[in-house]
Amino acid sequence: MAKTITVTIIGLDRTGSSVALALRRCNRNKRAPQHFDVRGADPRPGILETAKRAKICDKIERNLARAARERDIVVLALPLPEQGQAWQALADSLQSGAVVLDMAQLKAPASRLAQEYLPAEAHLVQATPVVNARYLFDGVDDADHAAEDLFDDGNMLLMPAPECSRAAVELASDFSTLLGATPHFMDALEHDTLSAATVDLPALLGVASFHSLAHSPGWNDLQRLTNPPFGRLTHQLFDRHPDDLRDQWLHNREPLLRWLDGLLDTLQQARTALAEGDRDALEALVTGAEEEYSAWINRRSNNRWDADERKSDLPSPSGMLMSGLMGDFLTRRMRGDNHNEEER
Repeated sequence: MAKTITVTIIGLDRTGSSVALALRRCNRNKRAPQHFDVRGADPRPGILETAKRAKICDKIERNLARAARERDIVVLALPLPEQGQAWQALADSLQSGAVVLDMAQLKAPASRLAQEYLPAEAHLVQATPVVNARYLFDGVDDADHAAEDLFDDGNMLLMPAPECSRAAVELASDFSTLLGATPHFMDALEHDTLSAATVDLPALLGVASFHSLAHSPGWNDLQRLTNPPFGRLTHQLFDRHPDDLRDQWLHNREPLLRWLDGLLDTLQQARTALAEGDRDALEALVTGAEEEYSAWINRRSNNRWDADERKSDLPSPSGMLMSGLMGDFLTRRMRGDNHNEEER
């Protein structure tokens, strides 16, 4: 008989809702050794109602503390402005041995909140999904675009807190595998530095482009001639709150400034080539970018990287899963191992 694992997902945008759908897919496997009881919560009324209509989780509510109480795993997938409220709710509601899997886009602010509010008997593993390549050009981040295969054939970058137990780390690794992703481990500071280039810089470019055009004399005519290229560039203004963008850029400003300086240098080179009508310079810029882009998109689509890619010495799946975390009870629940069940 399948053992029940209780999971609460706080934050029901695309990422959180996709976690719920992936767990629902696991539950459809009648031979699976575990069954997930999935509860959802979100402090934002509009997103909460969307998730309720879509029946994303078994139960959905707005009270974060109640949703997280007596749960084995809590997944946090909230934007930066809502994280403080969520961590305060978790402070008095997490049961002993609970594992918090925090999918915040920036790790440093979330880590500081966890240091303040995470109970000593609970465990934190920060995580960032690198999603299925089929969704690489689909940037809308809302529950309507959630998918059970969002994490398939992708990676889950795991950043355990320094004091996190090995068993909790192995739980996060195995949980990532159940979602469809391959777990890898990296440093949280390095993550935020790289995220400034791959998340914050594109968002800043899109917002700045829209701001520039919207304040130009020709905007009344320009806005009538907007197609997918414009929508893809500026979609962050559709699916992210301005406070979220502002706070994320400010919190990550040091690496973001370095990446922005590099982009400005390239834009200046492009401007000079255009102003001078320098066909060769423009061709060199585009050709060089296209060659590297082709190599990248091939690696990204196949999820095949260099031989020195980050790996961990933590075995996964592991017979040690959650040993010492919540005792053999939860270990058996995840593995479906009934051996010595009567001894717990």
